[in-house]
Amino acid sequence: MTNKFVRPEIAEMEPYVPIVPFEVLSARLGRAPEAIVKLDANENPYGPSPKALEALRNGRFFHIYPDPESNQLRDALSSYVQMPKARLLTGMGADELIDLVLRVVLSPGDVVIDCPPSFGMYPFSTAVNSGHYVPVWRNEDFSLDVEGIETAVANHPTAKILFLCSPNNPDGSTIPDADLRRLLQLPVLVVLDEAYVDFDLVNRKEREARKEKTEQTFASSAPFAVDSASRIHWTLEYDNLAVLRTFSKLAGLAGLRVGYGAFPEWLLPHLWKIKQPYNINVAASLAALASLEDQAWLQEKVQLLVAERERLFTELGTISYLNPFPSRSNFILCRVVGRDARQLKLDLERVGILVRYFNKPGLDNCIRISAGRPEETNILFKELEKLTKKQ
Repeated sequence: MTNKFVRPEIAEMEPYVPIVPFEVLSARLGRAPEAIVKLDANENPYGPSPKALEALRNGRFFHIYPDPESNQLRDALSSYVQMPKARLLTGMGADELIDLVLRVVLSPGDVVIDCPPSFGMYPFSTAVNSGHYVPVWRNEDFSLDVEGIETAVANHPTAKILFLCSPNNPDGSTIPDADLRRLLQLPVLVVLDEAYVDFDLVNRKEREARKEKTEQTFASSAPFAVDSASRIHWTLEYDNLAVLRTFSKLAGLAGLRVGYGAFPEWLLPHLWKIKQPYNINVAASLAALASLEDQAWLQEKVQLLVAERERLFTELGTISYLNPFPSRSNFILCRVVGRDARQLKLDLERVGILVRYFNKPGLDNCIRISAGRPEETNILFKELEKLTKKQ
C-alpha cells in the first residue's frame, strides 16, 4: 500500500518521542521498579493522595460511561480555582486541550508561534493539525524574547496562536507579569501552559491579596491554591487568553491523565463541539475529585518538593562539571561542562538512577533532574560523588 491516502505533512513529520515506559526500563536494567530512582519525567514521587487512593478502591461504577461534561469535577474545580464553572473544560491531560485548541483555531498553513526550548507537544500538535510552526528562541537565560515574538506576529499575518509555558519545561523559568500583559496585546490567542505552576510559590502578602480579591467574586471558602502564581483569573480579563492546568504534577495522577483549562467564552462552544464525549474516565474523575478534597496533604508534598528542588540546585552547583539553572518548578536543568551529558546519563542509569538527557538547540549537552524524595536525592548525590572521583 502506498502513502497516497496519508496526508503529506503526516508522512514527513517526525514522531513524538515519549519517555521509555517504566516496565521496559525495569526489564532493561534488571531492577525491580522500587529499586529505580526515577528522576527523568517530573512526576510526583509521592503519588496520589490517600483520599484519591481510597476513592479508587471504593469506586463502584467503572462499568458505566462517564459524564461527558465532567460536571462534578468542574463544580469542584470552580470552587478550587475560584472561576466560573462555565469557563472551565476538562481534558485527558493538558495534551488533549492543546490539540483541541489547535483543531478549533487553525486552518491549514496558519502560523503557531512557540518559544523553544519548551514543551515538545507544541510543535508536534501544530504539525498534526497542519499548522506552520514558527519558533522564537529564548534568550540564553531562558527568558522570553518579547520583541522577537512581537516581530514574528507582525511578519506573519496568519499567526493565530502563541504558546507560552510558565514555569517553562525544561528549565523552570517563569514569565514576568509585565511581559505576559505586553504579549496579550498581540492579535493572537495566547495559550499559557501552567502544568508546573503549583511549585511556583509566592510570598504570603501576595497570596492574601489574591485571596481577598477572589473572595469578592466568589463566596466559596474552598482552599483555592493561592500558594501558587497562577494567572488563571486573567482569563476573565483577557478574551485572547487560555490557561491550562493538570493533576499530573500536583496530585500525582500522571498515569490517569486529567487536565483542565480556563478558556475565553467565544472559544468554549467550539471546544465542547469537537471534544471526545467521554474524555475523562470514571477512575480519573474519582481520583481528581478526591485529590481536591485532600489539600493539606497535597500542599505538604508541594512544600517537600520545593525544598528538595532548592537542595538540588544548591548541591548540584557544587559539582564542577554541572551548571544548574534556577527553577520555579519541580526539576532542575543542568548544562554539563567538560563532560559528555549523554554518558553521564548512561552512567547514572546503570546504577538505577534515571535523568533526562538533552542535546538540541538551546539545550546542548544538558540533563534535567526531577525533584524526588529526600532519600532519592541522597542516592543521586552519592552516585554523582563516585562519578566525580572517577573523572
